Amino acid sequence: MKILVTNDDGVFSDGLRILAQTVEALGEVYVVAPDRERSAAAHSLTLHRPLRAEEISRRVYAVDGTPVDCVNLAVYGILQGHPDLVISGINNGPNLGEDLVYSGTVSAAFEATFLGIPAFAISLAARKEFRYHVAADFALKVAAHITRVGLPADTFLNINVPNVDEGKIRPYKITNQGKRVFADAVVEKVDPRGKKYYWLSGGDQGFQEIEGTDFHAIANKHISITPLCVDLTNHAAVQELEGWKL
Repeated sequence: MKILVTNDDGVFSDGLRILAQTVEALGEVYVVAPDRERSAAAHSLTLHRPLRAEEISRRVYAVDGTPVDCVNLAVYGILQGHPDLVISGINNGPNLGEDLVYSGTVSAAFEATFLGIPAFAISLAARKEFRYHVAADFALKVAAHITRVGLPADTFLNINVPNVDEGKIRPYKITNQGKRVFADAVVEKVDPRGKKYYWLSGGDQGFQEIEGTDFHAIANKHISITPLCVDLTNHAAVQELEGWKL
């Protein structure tokens, strides 16, 4: 089988390298990833300029674009065909709750699903001392299972792995997307010339303690597997809105 690996932390990320090496047990692996960190690139496409891809080693390509660019360029250019599976990660840090909207890692798996390719994103819930091999080994298990049984239609997976030794990880849970608790998201500063500038900080203060969510699973040392759908329609709201009289 042919596997495409990508990410949003850049082609030189240790998490990407270890993931690619691990899933080579299943088949031929191609790495097509941004040439630099593109965290929070979301589902952006580069349309205003051409893209360039450099083969930096055998079947490893650095692209001067976003994670979504990388998936498209791999499928329609470098691989000249659909891979059997796309894996995005291993992300440096979690992708939980509202992170899904901003994450380039998750968006790469989303794009692959648009193109009819089974896909999942995998992230390590850590900011330092990353235990990539634990997440990579779990990615291998998931990849092997998907190749045997597939995924539900129009569905991809968002997986988060707690950053603990493998022996301390509790059984995985199938979860829902959780909710963060945010503080002020904008930090105002003044430069030496007296001009204001701003940092978008995110201001994360925690999460809503709701059992069954991705946050709750990670907080309790479970691996979180959240199935996501490419259909963004709020079906529960359709009937209510049909009653509107505008």
